[in-house]
Amino acid sequence: MNVEIDRESGFCFGVTNAVKKAEESLKKVKVLYCLGDIVHNSMEVSRLAQLGLRIINRKKYHSLNNCTVLIRAHGEPPSIYEYAQKNFIDIIDTTCPVVLALQKKIRETYLDIAPMGGQIFIYGKKGHAEVVGLNGQTNNTAFIIEDEKDLDDINIDINKPVVLFSQTTKSLSLFNNLSKKLTEKTMGKAKINDTICRQVSNRATEMKVFSKEHDIIIFVGGAKSSNAKYLYSICKHNNPSSFFVSEEKNLKKEWFEGYKKAGICGATSTPGWLMEEIAKKIKQI
Repeated sequence: MNVEIDRESGFCFGVTNAVKKAEESLKKVKVLYCLGDIVHNSMEVSRLAQLGLRIINRKKYHSLNNCTVLIRAHGEPPSIYEYAQKNFIDIIDTTCPVVLALQKKIRETYLDIAPMGGQIFIYGKKGHAEVVGLNGQTNNTAFIIEDEKDLDDINIDINKPVVLFSQTTKSLSLFNNLSKKLTEKTMGKAKINDTICRQVSNRATEMKVFSKEHDIIIFVGGAKSSNAKYLYSICKHNNPSSFFVSEEKNLKKEWFEGYKKAGICGATSTPGWLMEEIAKKIKQI
């Protein structure tokens, strides 16, 4: 069995930076909290937990004071920073630079068009950490759109400013479809902002090629990762012999019968060390 790991897979810059800062900080402070999973991969979260990282939710966060909290790459709304300032919480901010720039752009747009009754639309997953942070820049007044159908339920006033942004990790093709529909509904008056991260969106094209080059694809990803689900769907579409695993115990011997070339790939939240472990296990099988 020839086993190849896709070297384009694995952590994106934002996640790499967040994990690196977490590891560095854990050497300096007695207790380090992280608001939400630092990355949507249970194996990596477990590894960092063994080093001392404590994952907390927003309810727990609002009971803390005099401590250190890490903000993950997804970013957070302004209210989180305001609470930290009032309660002597030292923030280690690892918000991805791409997300940070988008937050600033949305905030500036909101301040500009809100007095005119303008509407801001954000294409993204409702409840997703990044989307919560983006919506927070509008005082939670933005319309969160998950698909084109959501636009039909919103009364759009084309006589007032209409602006569209996107969660950085969404599908570029689906964003373009939604943009087209919003443009039609506003008779061309909507301002479209393509804010999708190309480092992430380019993975889709790479996955198409990689999945076709192998007899069988083992996609490694976290169950909570929307990026993993999206990239896996691309692999499955281009190679029906694609299987989703979160750890090596998910592998099944019968998957590999009759195949000679296996490819291993993963999401932007999949650590490289985990793909290496999967590769070793496949060779043992």
